[in-house]
Amino acid sequence: MTDTDDDTDADGDAPGADSVALDPWGSSTVSDYRKLFEEFGIESFEDVIDEVPDPHFLMRRAIIFGHRDYRPVLEAMRDGDPFAALSGFMPTGDPHIGHKMVFDEIIWHQQQGADAYALIADLEAHAARGLSWDEIDDHAEDYLLSLLALGFDAEAGTLYRQSANRELQDLAFELGAEANFSEFEAIYGFDGETDVSHMQSVVTQMADILYPQLGEPKPTVIPVGPDQDPHMRLARDLAERTRFFKVTEAYASVAFDDDERPLVAAAYDVREQYAEDADSPRCTEAADWLRDDPAVAGEFDDETVDAVVEKLDNAGMEPLRPRVRFFDRQATDEAFEALIDAVAGEKRVFEGHVDAFEMSHETAEDLALGVEVDHGGYGFVPPSSIYHRFMTGLTGGKMSSSIPASHISLLDDPEAGYDKVKSATTGGRETAEKQRELGGEADDCPVYELYAYLLAGDDDEFAERVYDECVGGERLCGDCKEQAAQLMEEFLADHQEKREEAREVLDDLDVVLDSARV
Repeated sequence: MTDTDDDTDADGDAPGADSVALDPWGSSTVSDYRKLFEEFGIESFEDVIDEVPDPHFLMRRAIIFGHRDYRPVLEAMRDGDPFAALSGFMPTGDPHIGHKMVFDEIIWHQQQGADAYALIADLEAHAARGLSWDEIDDHAEDYLLSLLALGFDAEAGTLYRQSANRELQDLAFELGAEANFSEFEAIYGFDGETDVSHMQSVVTQMADILYPQLGEPKPTVIPVGPDQDPHMRLARDLAERTRFFKVTEAYASVAFDDDERPLVAAAYDVREQYAEDADSPRCTEAADWLRDDPAVAGEFDDETVDAVVEKLDNAGMEPLRPRVRFFDRQATDEAFEALIDAVAGEKRVFEGHVDAFEMSHETAEDLALGVEVDHGGYGFVPPSSIYHRFMTGLTGGKMSSSIPASHISLLDDPEAGYDKVKSATTGGRETAEKQRELGGEADDCPVYELYAYLLAGDDDEFAERVYDECVGGERLCGDCKEQAAQLMEEFLADHQEKREEAREVLDDLDVVLDSARV
């Protein structure tokens, strides 16, 4: 979840990059972003961009390429309901232009009405990176100054440091009770050599992700690079595990799991084909039909079909009838009784669950959430995430803090920024003649990325003109780099002037900048 200052968070599309393994602390890159849709269930941002009010240029240019469950955030944004945005920054070096993407995403969401949160992930930096507290202190202020200089509203938002936030650490302790080592081993590859502090830093990040919901459950978006997706998946799982109730669709007193339920629903939908009384199909009738006509279940694996048939047989002559089911996950006795009382209309109460026959799934979710919060539960809404592409380093390949020429720090002298751009690798041809004949390769050009990600700002027409002139052979690399270098110099000069102005704002905030640890 944290935006780091190492090779990981600033990777480009390096040749031979691993497109599947996502390691939040490693050096993995993504060679084909489309594979993330298939491998990890990340959805294309193209599917939701038409629903975004006044989308940010990072969204419009497909730099933000994917999302996980972003629609609840968009719905809250459009309806004026509460929602939040959060990101963390691991202070392992200077903030650079790769971090600016995340700063921009948090600020944009704040401008759309989000409760905005930004944090310094010092516990993670110490545990996972081995940085001393003095090293962390040297960089923590720089991240906050750049965030404020770019437009973060400190009065409306929340800034904090992990090690100084006791409420966060208490939440991490509670979430730790829902996680175990075998899970960390499977997700992150932890083993017997992994120190406990590193594992604790993961739980702390889970608490960061859910922290905006402590006062009130609400949709929350976390802008990240795809390498951070393992954190998002775990956070969503933990949010579900802390809930008092799980709400599902059901069709009989027997419980069907998430893989089995769609098959039961399909059998119910075609009940006229097999039921003696279509208004009251029996479970055994559905079981016989699935056995006798296996082609209907062709999209399901044999194991799922066999399990459903066995459960339907066991239910016997019980009617197959849709209902909403409230499972008691870890509710207090008082909360479970309150839920039973709150369910209107026909219902059946069992040990461990309640079935409601006159309630929509959406209404049931709202009811369960309200009862949970009223009885002291967290009521966490599974957090959403949006995913941005990694910037390519100025020298090609990775943008790495360990290779100064590959990145531009937001603290770089403006003239140094100019020089780095002038020395950058391009997607140009071998000669000017070939460039004019064949056009440049803007899609593989670190300099063009500077225009698209930063230098063109909100001006899509300018970004498109640079692209078209490059691939059309009208724009040569020397002139293109000169223009980009001048724009970078101007950006850095302006940003650093605003950083100085932001110092007064930061001084007035109740944010811990110096560690009390040794």
